[in-house]
Amino acid sequence: MSEGKNVSVSFRVSARFKALLEAAAARERRSQTNMLEMLLFQYCDAHGIEAPELKAVNGTPVEGPTK
Repeated sequence: MSEGKNVSVSFRVSARFKALLEAAAARERRSQTNMLEMLLFQYCDAHGIEAPELKAVNGTPVEGPTK
């Protein structure tokens, strides 16, 4: 993927979610972040969901997924 990784996201999940994410990422030889991105992007592609336009933060353009 060509998008820069410059945004941090933090959320709490169940122990089961975390264990399954670790197992799925390891099986695919991906990072957990990459696994979540891949799953989310596949879901959005399958359901016709597109990202809204992203606005600049502090005058710096924000890169995001585009179609």
